Amino acid sequence: MSDRLVTDWLLGGELDLPLPGRGQTMRRWRRLSELTETDVVAGRLAEAHADAVAILAELDAFTPTPGELWGVWAAEAPDASVTARRAGGGVVLDGVKAWCSGAGLCTRALVTARLDTGTRALFAVDLRDDAVRPLLSTWHNFGMAASDTRSVEFLGAQAIPVGRPGAYLDRPGIWFGAIGVAACWLGGARAVAAPLYRRVASGGADGHACAHLGAVDAAITAADATLTAAAERVDADPQDRSGTAELTARRARAVVETAVDETITGRARHTGPGVSNACRRDGDRRALASPGGRLPDAGRRCAPGHLGHRRSASPRPVPGLRCRDRRVRHCHRRIGGAANPRARGGD
Repeated sequence: MSDRLVTDWLLGGELDLPLPGRGQTMRRWRRLSELTETDVVAGRLAEAHADAVAILAELDAFTPTPGELWGVWAAEAPDASVTARRAGGGVVLDGVKAWCSGAGLCTRALVTARLDTGTRALFAVDLRDDAVRPLLSTWHNFGMAASDTRSVEFLGAQAIPVGRPGAYLDRPGIWFGAIGVAACWLGGARAVAAPLYRRVASGGADGHACAHLGAVDAAITAADATLTAAAERVDADPQDRSGTAELTARRARAVVETAVDETITGRARHTGPGVSNACRRDGDRRALASPGGRLPDAGRRCAPGHLGHRRSASPRPVPGLRCRDRRVRHCHRRIGGAANPRARGGD
């Protein structure tokens, strides 16, 4: 179902999104969030395609052919690597790349490979080449099983260099793309939270359900506001002349991850043990976060230590959002810690 859905989105123009840093970054991220709320797996595949298009534009490469689904395969596994070498006036790739989402679904992919100097470079590869061979899956993640994530072997596959060596990791857009992944997490969180909202809206919720929804709603609202603020920063400084792109990305990802954790915890407290199966359908935090967001530390938690290390200025307050829904306002009042952050045992 997910593969058909992302194909329908592609052919229907749903994945023709504004590029980051061009004045409509929040529109881009909001759409990625909406797509992932509809289907977590399809949303993540859509995000990878949109990121590939943005990378090609940022590195002044070619424009993708309409109707082709792209992936971005940049993960580095200790027991799987890809190298690039000159051959016949061109470049070919050899080796195995792990954690390739859409291995049998994508038409083309951006693939990182090591040069003989050890530098990582980026290449565009046509996955219909006979020298590209998806392997049997050994990656187990229930929530993302439909993403067709597996290792892919390159046997002298023709490749087109994209940007200069090292440019993939050096560009500001790697951090903008990381926030795009967080937007997908937020969409998945909204899908998980939807039953709580419906329960309260129906008038059948007790005080405990209201308290759980209030906590979830506050976390999701904070994450949305953080993404909005991040989008404004990206649009104001697309070349990252201020040097704050990494800080902005790590901060946004940490806030959204906290919202996802709060959502799953709140849903579990409300529905009981059965939440595990529901979260597998809607996408739990690990499903939302995996495969990691194509960062050097992909797959690891958004470590507070990294964020604290990068923090160079006082936090800029984000304007509060007034809740217009009377029932949700009531739920917020039921949270013991609404007025006192320490009331729920927090710092």
